[in-house]
Amino acid sequence: MSRFWSPVVGTLSPYVPGEQPKLQNLVKLNTNEHPYGPSPKVLDAIRAACDDALKLYPDPSSDRLRQAIAATVGVQPGQVFVGNGSDEVLAHVFLALLKHDRPLRFPDITYSFYPVYCGLYGIQYETVPLTADFRIDVEDYLPARSGPAGAIIFPNPNAPTGRALTAAEVERIVAGNPDAVVVVDEAYVDFGGESVIALTSRYDNLLVVQTLSKSRSLAGLRVGFAVGGAALIEGLERVKNSFNSYPIDRLASAGAVAALEDTEYFERTRQAVIESRSRMTAGLQALGFEVLPSSANFVFARHPSQDAAGLAAALRERSIIVRHFRQPRIDQFLRISVGTEAECGLLLGALAEILRG
Repeated sequence: MSRFWSPVVGTLSPYVPGEQPKLQNLVKLNTNEHPYGPSPKVLDAIRAACDDALKLYPDPSSDRLRQAIAATVGVQPGQVFVGNGSDEVLAHVFLALLKHDRPLRFPDITYSFYPVYCGLYGIQYETVPLTADFRIDVEDYLPARSGPAGAIIFPNPNAPTGRALTAAEVERIVAGNPDAVVVVDEAYVDFGGESVIALTSRYDNLLVVQTLSKSRSLAGLRVGFAVGGAALIEGLERVKNSFNSYPIDRLASAGAVAALEDTEYFERTRQAVIESRSRMTAGLQALGFEVLPSSANFVFARHPSQDAAGLAAALRERSIIVRHFRQPRIDQFLRISVGTEAECGLLLGALAEILRG
């Protein structure tokens, strides 16, 4: 600890991102990146944007990108907020919308950045346990059972479990908390979940956050967005413009627009991931694993007779990387990203070999 730090720095427990190892012949199934590269049209658009205009600042409002997002999800551009990845969008959401007198409420097993943001911004929070089978129980988020919340946030599908609520279940939470902002983090929704973006026109307390990192294969460009009513978007814009007026650079904007416009590539590759997930799930179950129902581009699995940390280490020795969380209730699970068919085959083959040994 340095004597030059601000007091808050020493109190923080920073988020630990998934490892990005530099290993030869790596099968990388630990950070939920899309197994297929971006659309060729994305690469063409980025090349075309590499011109003399890079000497100029990008559009601070990202109007072209917001228009493309709005057209894709069926809202007006004024309902869209964009940021440098959904993590930056969420950071602004926490500061602008989730700090109130009553605690923020979110699941006990969920995206581990949420408590980090709370620590950074001094937000009181309380966690709500998932059910025994790792589901979000809608009743736990209604005032009749838990009292009024200052605000609510949860991923749908949840991470790292992959389990999803239906749109009707999410609406019950939103409608049941009219005086609290409800943020639905839909990072993985395109792999089998139901988006509730359409509900933002009916509920002024609903904000939906998405990313182009997963289903659009653009984790390296860092583009995320939120959709909500005018008052919520204005709050986010005020925070953003007090932090960084230019979060989306020219290359990221060009690539993101091209990705959104290439719907054929998007549909084809996301469907390939969904089909691979089904086959990988069946393969894991055949090896004796319990696999939670997943609507994401990963599965959450445990073996009744094998230690998860030991399995992760044995896979790493074979240059296959998966994610293991040393956290109560889930320390015997592995989160395994869906790879290509070849990568999934290598994973299952390695696990079969490990289990035989």
